[in-house]
Order: sequence, then C-alpha cells, then structure tokens
Amino acid sequence: MTVADSPMDMTPHPPGSEEIVLVAMVSANRVIGDGHDQPWHLREDQQRFRRMTMGHPLLMGRRTWEAIGRPLPGRPAVVLTRDTGWSAEGVTVAHDPVAGLNAARALPGADRIMVIGGGQVYEALLPFATHAEITEVDAESPGETLFPELTGPDWVETGRDDRFAFAFVTYQHTARTRR
Repeated sequence: MTVADSPMDMTPHPPGSEEIVLVAMVSANRVIGDGHDQPWHLREDQQRFRRMTMGHPLLMGRRTWEAIGRPLPGRPAVVLTRDTGWSAEGVTVAHDPVAGLNAARALPGADRIMVIGGGQVYEALLPFATHAEITEVDAESPGETLFPELTGPDWVETGRDDRFAFAFVTYQHTARTRR
C-alpha cells in the first residue's frame, strides 16, 4: 500500500494532458447503488468497462473498492478514503480528491484516469472530469447513491449506442477537453 498526500488546498491544479473519465451505470432516476452494490449486473456493461479501463488507473472510493473486493488485473488502483488508518494490499491510498488525482497521474496509463465511483467520489471529481462514459439503464431503481447531474452547456452528449433496455452514452465537457 502506498499513501498519497496533498496540501489541504482543494483548488484544481492546472489541467494536465490526461483525460479524467467518469465511468458509471446509472438508472433513469440517477441511482447508481444502494450503498453496498450496483442494482444491476449487465454482461455487456462489464465487458465495455473492462475494455475502457484496461491499462489505465482506476480512482475510486473505499466502499467501491470493498464491493469489488480485489485488484482488477491490468488496472492500478487509487482508493480515496477519509480513514487515515485504512489500507489494502496492491492499492495507493489517498485522503482527498486532489491527492487521488495526483497519485493516479503518477501511475502507468495515466493518459486516461478512470473514476469508477461511488457517489461522493463522482461528486468530488466532477469539477476535474473531461468525459463521462455512462451506461444509462432504462428503469428506475431504489437506492440512495446518486450520480451527479451533468448539467450546463459545457456537458455535451457526443455518442450513443442504444441497446435493449439500456444505452452506452458518452458525454464530453467541452471546456476541459483538449482532444
């Protein structure tokens, strides 16, 4: 385990050349989980997730890490937690979003940093995100963990692949995207 620290200043560092991608499966009512797990498990989404994230650092919260339960092959992990005593084998631990981003930037494949949840992590890293890769599920789900709204004129849908009962959707933040 490695611990990454940053100063308490939470203002964004000058943007680098990397893409910071929010990756989530979201219900029609923005639910991404019930606090313990995702409401659905779609094989096509899992395959897409693997293809998109392979070779790139994963940035996630502690509960997301614990739900996954193990390091994912080919994807170094940075786990955000406020618990300064928490550790896990095979991950870098960070205690604030800026430290997490800086730790991910130092890992192999950091041209794309993949933010994979949970709700508080998405909310904290939304100001840094350049893209969002969302699986939109055409159903409402009970749950308390929500994906933040991609609002404002800067978030633009740039791709959609409609499937039965769900769609793969790409959003781009035009003010932060350099490519």
